[in-house]
Amino acid sequence: MSYASLEDLLAEGVRGRRVLVRSDLNVPLDGNVPSLRVTDDGRVRASLPVLRKLSEAGAAVIVLAHLGRPKGAPEEKYSLKPAVDALEGLADFPVRRASDTTGESARAAAASLQPGEVLVLENVRFDARETSKDDAERAAFARELAGLAGSDGAYVDDAFGAVHRKHASVFDIAQLLPAYQGDLVQAEVEVLQELTQDPKRPFVVVLGGSKVSDKLAVIDNLIGKADRLLIGGGMVFTFLAAQGHKVGASLLEEDQLDVVRGYLSRAAKAGSEFVLPTDIVVAEKFAADAGKSVVAADAIETSPYGAGGLGLDIGPATGADFAEHISEAQTVFWNGPMGVFEFEAFAGGTRTVAEALVAAGKSGALTVVGGGDSAAAVRGLGFEDGQFGHISTGGGASLEYLEGKELPGLTALERN
Repeated sequence: MSYASLEDLLAEGVRGRRVLVRSDLNVPLDGNVPSLRVTDDGRVRASLPVLRKLSEAGAAVIVLAHLGRPKGAPEEKYSLKPAVDALEGLADFPVRRASDTTGESARAAAASLQPGEVLVLENVRFDARETSKDDAERAAFARELAGLAGSDGAYVDDAFGAVHRKHASVFDIAQLLPAYQGDLVQAEVEVLQELTQDPKRPFVVVLGGSKVSDKLAVIDNLIGKADRLLIGGGMVFTFLAAQGHKVGASLLEEDQLDVVRGYLSRAAKAGSEFVLPTDIVVAEKFAADAGKSVVAADAIETSPYGAGGLGLDIGPATGADFAEHISEAQTVFWNGPMGVFEFEAFAGGTRTVAEALVAAGKSGALTVVGGGDSAAAVRGLGFEDGQFGHISTGGGASLEYLEGKELPGLTALERN
C-alpha cells in the first residue's frame, strides 16, 4: 500500500489553507457533569505533534474527533470540552472550540479561523450521520465537514483508533478532499506491518484482558506467526478450563472452550507455543481489600476460598516465567493487563510484564504496547511512554489489523 503523508502535504504548502484533521481525543473521563476531568491524557498528548506541525506551517486547523458512544445526538457527558481543555493546557498554539459539528458555531468559527489557530469541533458522533449505515447519509455529513475547509482544503487522518470504522469523518471525507496520513497513523501502520510481515525473532505475544472472546481473531491470526503466546488476565481461566482444570468463581467463557482447545492443538502443529500461568493470585471477592492467596494454576479451588475463590492476577512464579520469555524476545507485542491492575493487590503481574518490556527494549527488542487498557495500565503504574518502543493509540483498530481485516480508514487513504 502507498499513502500520501503529512510531510507530502507540508511540502505542497498549507499556509492560509484550512486543514481538517481527524484526531483521537477519545479519552477516559472521571467525575460528573459539568465537572468531568480527563484521567489519562495520553491520546491528547499523542495528537499534539501533527497539530503543532500544521499550526507552525501556517495552516488553519479544524479538528474532528469523537468521545464515547452517544446515540447520534448531543449528550453533555460525551462533550469534547474536557478533552479540549486538556489540549489547550498542553498546546503551545491557540486552541478554540465550537459548540457543534457543522452548525452555526462551527461554520462561524471555521470562517474566522486564522493561520496557526486550531479549532476543535464538538463530538462528531453527536450527528447520527457520522456512524450511519446509509452511504448517502454519511456522504452528506462528510460534505458538510469538507465544506468547512473551503475550496483549497485538505484532510489528514491522525486517528488510527478510528480507521476500522466506516464513518463519515474517517472514510467518506477522504473521498472529498486531498487526503493524507498523519504521523500517528503512519507510525502505527509501520509497527503493525513489522509485527505481521517479518518480525524479528523470537516473537513473543502477551495477551491479557478479561475475555478470550475479545481476542479470538487475533489469536487465530497469530498462531504460526508468533513463537510464543503468553496468556494472562481473565481470559486465562477459559484456557485453564479447556485443559480440564477447575477455576472456581473466576471469569469463564464456557461457550469458547472448544475453540480454545482447537487453538491449543493447532498451535503445537504450527510452531507456536502457548505459555499459561503456573500460579494464580486467588481472592475471596472482587474488591481492592479482598483476602488473597497464591495457588497453583491447576489447583485454584484448593485456596482458602474454595470454589468461591476467583483469580484476579497471575502469580509471582508466572510473572517471573513471563519475564524470562520476554527477555529472550526480539519482538514483543502486549495487549491486555495480567490482572485487575486497578487494585494494587492484584497489579503485580501487570507491573512485572511492563518491567520486562522496558528491560527488553533496553536490550534492543521492539516492544509494542497495544490497546487502551494496556496503555492506561502502564501509565497508571508509573511508567513513561518513552520506556516502550511504541504505545499504540489504536485500540480495536490495532487488533483488527492484527486479525488481518481490511480497515476502511486506511483503504480511503490509499493512493491510486
